[in-house]
Amino acid sequence: MSVNKNKRAPQTNCESCMYFDYDQTLDEQICTQALDEDEAEKRAFGIFTDCPYYKFYDEYKSVQKQN
Repeated sequence: MSVNKNKRAPQTNCESCMYFDYDQTLDEQICTQALDEDEAEKRAFGIFTDCPYYKFYDEYKSVQKQN
C-alpha cells in the first residue's frame, strides 16, 4: 500500500494567512491576494476547500532573526 507523503491538508484558515489583513475603508478583514472571480465566489460562500495562495504568517519569525 502506497502512501503519498506530498499530499497537503487543505489550508482554509484565513486568520493565520499572511494575506488576510484589515482594510480600514471597508472596516473588515479581507484577503489581499488577487483572487479570480470563481475563487472570490467560493470564498464568499464558504466553499473554498484549498487556497492555493495560503501562506502561514509567523509574527515571531522576524524576532527570531534579531536574536
